[in-house]
Amino acid sequence: MAVLAIQQIRRMRGGAQSHLMLGADGNAWVVKFQNNPQHLRVLPNELLGTRLGALMGLPVAACDVVEVTPWLIEQTAELTVEYGHRRERCHAGLQFGSQLVGGLMPGHTADYLPEEQLVEVRNLREFAGALVLDKWTGNANGRQALFYRKGREKRYSATFIDQGFCFNAGEWRFEDAPLRGVYARDVVYREVTGWESFEPWLTRVEAVEAQRVWEIAETLPPEWYDGDAALLEGLVEKLIERRTRVRDLITEFRESSRQPFPKWNGGKGAMRMGEFAGQEWGDSYQGRVM
Repeated sequence: MAVLAIQQIRRMRGGAQSHLMLGADGNAWVVKFQNNPQHLRVLPNELLGTRLGALMGLPVAACDVVEVTPWLIEQTAELTVEYGHRRERCHAGLQFGSQLVGGLMPGHTADYLPEEQLVEVRNLREFAGALVLDKWTGNANGRQALFYRKGREKRYSATFIDQGFCFNAGEWRFEDAPLRGVYARDVVYREVTGWESFEPWLTRVEAVEAQRVWEIAETLPPEWYDGDAALLEGLVEKLIERRTRVRDLITEFRESSRQPFPKWNGGKGAMRMGEFAGQEWGDSYQGRVM
């Protein structure tokens, strides 16, 4: 069952030209349309990447399929996308929706923080977990995050957003490079001391059952990948194969010219594969996947 969009609120920034919309469920959704300027496949990328992040236990925004009716498109002049000097109506049908971080309630949301505030982010260590996700899924973009705090709070918390360029965006292939899929500012990695800093997320990826990945893929609307089941199956099979490559990909980043982990201890205290699998892994899956 898709969430029904009932009202457009405003146009959002960004290359996908998303629109903030009110759903019949009462939530505000950032909606990416099938005819967005980036590519149709950023929609399945978003759903797959976000739900895999949730499966790992990362703080990602809740996501769902959002239905936008032809009537709403016709009645809302601002529901358009632009291609250079050309503008066209957003397509009706099933779109990708991500719940607005912080919702519509008063609070403070930022996509950039000064360093003195960034280092105080409550869940800063989870950027290491996001790196695991981005290396696994071949994110061709830099890691994106939003920071939110309630009105009286002093410290922000990070939510990881924008998985549209996983799987090399619309190409659906993996082209790995050391500096792909990483956050722009190394300060978020400064407390990484070894492989233990990537737990429990790294072990969760290495131990994830293939069936769970397939279950997420099966929630994708066929029109998001032109009904090409063989193409989707090939992507999922490669994704499952990559579970054991994540450590090598992180090592390539570690040894890159950026030298992002100044406190790396050479592997002391490294966790054994599967050590974090079990009840904690199951609890994460039940609690974070939307």
